[in-house]
Amino acid sequence: MATATGVEDAPRQLHADSGLPDRLFKGTLRGGGAAVLAIMLLVGGFLTYRAWQALRVAKFDFLTTEAWEPGSGNFGVAAVLVGTVLIATVAIAIAVPLATGTALYISEYAPPKLRRTLISLVDLMAAVPSVVYGLWGMFFLEGQAIGVARWLSTYFGWFPPFKVDGADPHDPLSSATVYTSSTFIAGTVVAMMVAPVICSIMREVFTQAPVGEREGALALGATRWGMIRSVVLPFGKGGMIGGTMLGLGRALGETIAVFLVISPVFVIQPHILQAGTSSVSSLIALRYGEASEFEMSALMAAGLALFLMTLVVNFIASSIVARSRSGAASDA
Repeated sequence: MATATGVEDAPRQLHADSGLPDRLFKGTLRGGGAAVLAIMLLVGGFLTYRAWQALRVAKFDFLTTEAWEPGSGNFGVAAVLVGTVLIATVAIAIAVPLATGTALYISEYAPPKLRRTLISLVDLMAAVPSVVYGLWGMFFLEGQAIGVARWLSTYFGWFPPFKVDGADPHDPLSSATVYTSSTFIAGTVVAMMVAPVICSIMREVFTQAPVGEREGALALGATRWGMIRSVVLPFGKGGMIGGTMLGLGRALGETIAVFLVISPVFVIQPHILQAGTSSVSSLIALRYGEASEFEMSALMAAGLALFLMTLVVNFIASSIVARSRSGAASDA
């Protein structure tokens, strides 16, 4: 637009001076993010360096070999990786429904006084050391779970994961040792450990559901459960998936609790109710103290496989949460 002097006005350039405190805060956040990435790269690089000797010998057979005999050159993580995934799957199958129901009750149904108590109890469960859960599983849960395992194998043994070799459901005097130290018991112990973490994340997401949409659903005649199904659960879907994946990441790497409960076997054991299983973390805990230099390199290679698997799970969780509505700002 021309002025009276005939000179055209240039558009104003807007510039915001963030100030020193904002620049320091932004720099701190960037530094923290860079430090996290640097630490992850250092951990991955260290594991790769220490595992290179074993990986050079085993090559691609490292991922397909079930046995663990580094002294003879016959070793791999096929059995322990399958055991790790099965234990984590059982844990998530038990923990997610339990955590979801608890989180919904705390956020939507519990009175304020009881809500504060339940939140404290859930947070306290998350802080209990894993060795305590392991001792609970070894001395209490194992004996109590045998009846459940026997019932599942008796009536659902046609489903391959619930089949138990060597068990006779029609003989009441048959030995119960075939049901002990199983994937099912280890997964149940891990489920009790990851359920508080999943519950805390879900609870926080559920409480952030927009108040306007909650009140709108109730004003249109929806029941409380109808409002939860139409507003709270769709809004919190990303957080539910993210919390589940975070719990899965912890379940994959759990060591002491699993080590105390299982009976290690180095064959692929697909029957979750049957005695004998293994995991990468329990393998490292079992063999670390007496490992030779080469076996230590093999253990580092197993740790590298677990590190990469956990990293993939966490990246998937982050991408799902970022794309969901509960991972972004509310529209309300």
